[in-house]
Amino acid sequence: MNADKKVKILATLGPAIRDAAHIRQLVEAGVNLFRLNFSHGEHTDHAQRYQWVREVERELNQPIGILMDLQGPKLRVGRFAEGKVQLVNGQSLRLDLDATPGDASRVNLPHPEIIEALQPGMSLLLDDGRLRLKVTGKQADAVDTCVIAGGELSDRKGVNVPEAVLQLSPLTEKDRRDLAFGLELGVDWVALSFVQRPEDIVEARELIGGKAFLMAKIEKPSAVIHLEEIAKLCDAIMVARGDLGVEVPAENVPRIQKDIVRTCRQLGRPVVVATQMLESMRFSPAPTRAEVTDVANAVAEGADAVMLSAETASGDYPLETVQMMSKIIRQVENGPDYQSQLDVGRPQAEATASDAISCAIRRISSILPVAALVNYTESGSSSLRASRERPKAPILSLTPSLTTARRLTVAWGIYSVVNERLRRVEEVTSTALEIAQAQGMARRGETVVITAGEPFGQPGSTNSLRIETLH
Repeated sequence: MNADKKVKILATLGPAIRDAAHIRQLVEAGVNLFRLNFSHGEHTDHAQRYQWVREVERELNQPIGILMDLQGPKLRVGRFAEGKVQLVNGQSLRLDLDATPGDASRVNLPHPEIIEALQPGMSLLLDDGRLRLKVTGKQADAVDTCVIAGGELSDRKGVNVPEAVLQLSPLTEKDRRDLAFGLELGVDWVALSFVQRPEDIVEARELIGGKAFLMAKIEKPSAVIHLEEIAKLCDAIMVARGDLGVEVPAENVPRIQKDIVRTCRQLGRPVVVATQMLESMRFSPAPTRAEVTDVANAVAEGADAVMLSAETASGDYPLETVQMMSKIIRQVENGPDYQSQLDVGRPQAEATASDAISCAIRRISSILPVAALVNYTESGSSSLRASRERPKAPILSLTPSLTTARRLTVAWGIYSVVNERLRRVEEVTSTALEIAQAQGMARRGETVVITAGEPFGQPGSTNSLRIETLH
């Protein structure tokens, strides 16, 4: 088991990854779970990649998580009679429900929910924020705007509405078809796009029905406002900096990222930092210094995982990109101040036996030369609480559930082994020592801390802690 880094790597699969052997290389280089991006590709493509991951999982006897990322609503303007227009600062532009091809004075906006939500004074962003409009007037079927930042606008360019909450489900008909397909495949995680409010999580939960774990993508200003409520309702959070960086001023993104990581750690929810982390490595074998610093900062802030998108999905150097990200993670984690920085941001413990024990193992691993913290869990909840504390030693999670093991691949410092269901704490101790040694996480003479709880199979029942030396 390659447990020499605590921050996990989530890598996107795409046409650059051509077979199971390539996926195995990425896993051996440090990838812990893979993303299937349903904004691109056909169902047959995703099914093939899913099977490749499961093949590698069996070969390596190592749990590998698979996340499906739903596209969400794509808001776009209509078409122009000449394919494109040039918008000039200060000119007027009407956006309406008329499907007739547009010109420099008007264009179709086939989204009545946007027109309904907009009010005079609000901003509209077009083409990933390259063009900016200000609403000057509103009618039942149209809005009038003034061009604040002009430029070329062509057919079907995207629309962002940062200052309004749209009465729009985050799940389109395409998303619902994709979700049914992904759940039938057996994905472990579902990433939900276009989250605006807590009710969106409830809607997705009802559709998923417990068949996968839910990760909310924070990419809308309204989701930032409702972050804590959203995080409590889902299983993990993704800081989706691409769309977020369009809808909020770019200079605000670093602060928002820090706030999201801090909130998720307090709540014990894994958090993934995503988008453009090593973007230049799509076409270059080496990253920019700024990108290296960006990844390093996410690691230092306490993120559970960092994500690669086009770098591995369609880039020229997917393996080199993963190797570079692994090196950055290890370099930061081995730094002299990494652990002390994590301790400064330590979350407030709840008044439970599980949290008391999680706090204790963090302190023990900082005082004694502990090789590994071994936790027996069925649901994964106690391992996640231990991960929340960011202990110095890696966490070996023993579980009888492959589903649980795959879920934990996104969580900081946790490496899982699936073993048969145990019945007594004494069994946990002997099994823990045996597996820790077999996995290369502890050697003879080294100290191992073991936690478990009775009654077995009951979440939150962790109530025992043992310090053992491997003989």
